[in-house]
Amino acid sequence: MPVRWIPGGGFLGNSYLVGGVLVDAGVLPTAIERYREQVREIVLTHCHFDHIAYVREIARICDAPVYIHRLDAPGLSSDAISLSMHFGSSAPRHPPGRLLEEGDRVGDLLVLHTPGHTPGSICLLHEEEQALLSGDTVFCDGGFGRFDFPGGSRDDLARSLGRLSSLEIEGLYPGHGSPVEHGGSRHILAAKKLLDITYA
Repeated sequence: MPVRWIPGGGFLGNSYLVGGVLVDAGVLPTAIERYREQVREIVLTHCHFDHIAYVREIARICDAPVYIHRLDAPGLSSDAISLSMHFGSSAPRHPPGRLLEEGDRVGDLLVLHTPGHTPGSICLLHEEEQALLSGDTVFCDGGFGRFDFPGGSRDDLARSLGRLSSLEIEGLYPGHGSPVEHGGSRHILAAKKLLDITYA
């Protein structure tokens, strides 16, 4: 099943559409309008404002429920946890329809709890396609999410990257920057090595 990339503009995070699942809701609602009939569920990889900024509006135009890991759910209604004040805004205060846990499934996607950037950060794995939608846990070209925000943890991130590096990943679809369709595992391993060397 193809992963459709909906690029984030400026500080906003990317969104992706996989079947009827929209991953993240920081992009402008106008970017989602054309897919409104296709979107059945919205999954947030974590609670930072650049990934949830327009979740209320997008959920309304798509008439779709919103899912987030239970540990990040408070960020949907907290300016401090969502970091919305850094963007001159406030948290969307949109209630989640479902609280996710490790091992849950949304459509064809398996929820992997990958804390470190936030306590409730998740990645979404399409096992058949060996595709990973990685939020801000890991980026292409060997980058990884910051862990110096409230709730972040270097040790948790290291464990999460270690876990992801053991997977066979082709497509890597990060929360920021351009995705890659092949060789995703190499990017994850590079991020793990960089974290180990730079923040040992």
